[in-house]
Amino acid sequence: MKDRLVTLIGGGGFLGRYVAQDLLAAGARVRIAQRDPREALFLKPLGGLGQTQFVAVDIRKPETVARAVQGADAVVNLAGTVNGDFQALQADGARTVAEAATAAGARALVHISAIGADADSPSAYGRSKAEGEAGVRGAFPTATILRPSLMFGREDRFVNRFAAMVATSPVVPVMRTGTRFQPVYVADVAQAVVAALGNEDAQGVALELGGPDILSMGELIRWIAQAIGRDPLIVELPDMLGGLIAMLGFLPGAPITLDQWRMLQQDNVAAGEGLAMLGITPTPLDAVAPGWLVRYRHNGRFGARAAA
Repeated sequence: MKDRLVTLIGGGGFLGRYVAQDLLAAGARVRIAQRDPREALFLKPLGGLGQTQFVAVDIRKPETVARAVQGADAVVNLAGTVNGDFQALQADGARTVAEAATAAGARALVHISAIGADADSPSAYGRSKAEGEAGVRGAFPTATILRPSLMFGREDRFVNRFAAMVATSPVVPVMRTGTRFQPVYVADVAQAVVAALGNEDAQGVALELGGPDILSMGELIRWIAQAIGRDPLIVELPDMLGGLIAMLGFLPGAPITLDQWRMLQQDNVAAGEGLAMLGITPTPLDAVAPGWLVRYRHNGRFGARAAA
């Protein structure tokens, strides 16, 4: 990767910041492309002089994408949303990035999709991811598509969200407690991106990425509670009530949208050993999460020491 120019679409986001760090450490030149580049300036000190570039991009505007990938040796598309314009960002936008990468003469493209990408998915999210993959394949046939399960890490919005709920409420309602996930460490996914960029065997394939543990939603919530030393009453909501709550997802402050409810009807477990195929050993949740979840304990780090 040394001296290669890699454009990261959405490079300042949750996964992007880890990918950027790995690329910079490998000696690559990194161009961070996102709607407001100022939000990613925290990455600049991580690279050497001139090693990091910043550019504004809106993947709904092809001309901005073309500028962002101009001269790039490789492109990584990290753009996506869990509650936004799925069609524009995950379907049309994915195709736009792939077409621009081809036109720019990029030698490699890694596209981040998700487990559950399916043209027949009950959720608009899953259908848009599948359409995005098809658009990428049509425009850049040798692209590597990576489909991670639920990603966890210090800045995530899933494990931290439930940890905050467990820490502040004596009663924690849980929907779809039997739905299974295979949480994957965000740093492992970042390593997979970098490995795929330099691996010809990964070109033109789709790999699903999961961690070493498969947990149901209920098991995950209980693990979080144990990790932060809390003992709330965990109430498993019946599907009829969960569906009703999801139908009200358009209201401000609603805990879940109807589309997210539809996503929860299916397990989020990897098919195959995508990380192992790229030479990466998956990191268990309990190996790293307690290090940042400690802030949700009664007395923070001091509470952790007392418990030890």
